[in-house]
Amino acid sequence: MVTRRGFIDGVSVAGAATVFGITPPASATTRAAGAAVTDAELTARDAIRATNVGMRASYAALKSELISRLSPVIVVQNDATGGKFTLIHGGSPQESATPVPELFELAKSVSHVPQGIFSIIAAYLSDKVPNLPNAHRIDPHDLDMVAFEGPGTAGWISPLKEYAATLTTARRRLGEADLPRELEISCGKILDESLTFIRGSVRSGTFDMASFEEFSGRTYPGIRTNMKYAAAAQISGVEGLMRKWRSTIGEEAWQDLYTVVLSIWTTSELNQASIIIRRCMNPAKVATHLIDLPTIEVPRDPIFLALDNLARIVQDRVSAELVFPTDPVVADAFKGKEDLLSVEILHQLGETAGAPAASFSSSSASSACPVRPGRA
Repeated sequence: MVTRRGFIDGVSVAGAATVFGITPPASATTRAAGAAVTDAELTARDAIRATNVGMRASYAALKSELISRLSPVIVVQNDATGGKFTLIHGGSPQESATPVPELFELAKSVSHVPQGIFSIIAAYLSDKVPNLPNAHRIDPHDLDMVAFEGPGTAGWISPLKEYAATLTTARRRLGEADLPRELEISCGKILDESLTFIRGSVRSGTFDMASFEEFSGRTYPGIRTNMKYAAAAQISGVEGLMRKWRSTIGEEAWQDLYTVVLSIWTTSELNQASIIIRRCMNPAKVATHLIDLPTIEVPRDPIFLALDNLARIVQDRVSAELVFPTDPVVADAFKGKEDLLSVEILHQLGETAGAPAASFSSSSASSACPVRPGRA
């Protein structure tokens, strides 16, 4: 995992400039081209690098020790069933639970059907944005990337038929699932509309963005109903587990609870588990003790990943205030999500945190960005 300390050791300014095709400033070079580096200089530079090696070793040792002492912690692994929750207290896992009722998974499963159909046909769409009400919200380049096959081939027909068989079985057995009547009706509507779209597309041998939007629009009321049931199931399950664990570890320990929620990037903001859990935590510490941690993929050891990152966060918060006691802005950058050099980089670029980036256009590109267009 790349962190703010993940600099590439040993790459010189001049070397990096060569990689990116940038002419380095005179100050970035220390001697005329071709001049040899003396043994004394090499030794001196290695000595300088050694200070960072020593820091990293000490930092890793502190983190390793801290991992085993973090308590209490709840680690949340988001998944299709509403999440797996693990309570760590006294330095070791105490209990893992999947508290969300099955209704959550069932309601979301059917709601995902239009996305399943889209995933099969997307590559075969036209790469031109049609005249749709929401056309201005579709990036033409994004569409061009997704629609890489184009409408000239029929590779979508076979997988779409296979998916239709799956949907047909679900529709036929829907009444036996013992769902609340309103949820059963909404699921039936979504499945019926999906099968109608598939059959029509296969029969005609064609589809387009307009026909898909018309179909998906008809499923939306049912999806909203399913979302209502899924949300209620998750709230009841997670809040029930939080009450139980709060009683288990006691009120005093609960006030200092850390929570680490692991999720993929697309659900890392306003994450469903985080929204519920924050209501159960000490309000004074939610901002610092509730950590939403985006992951690239499902980690092999989610507990270690969560605790390893939490240990970094906790020790950085303390060290930031002690290492940078005279500059609270830099200290905040060090202990937060910002790169340590972010404040200085913004300063040198004449920008401020949170301000929109300078617009990029053909007339301003050369002055706005030192990397010239067309350079790899």
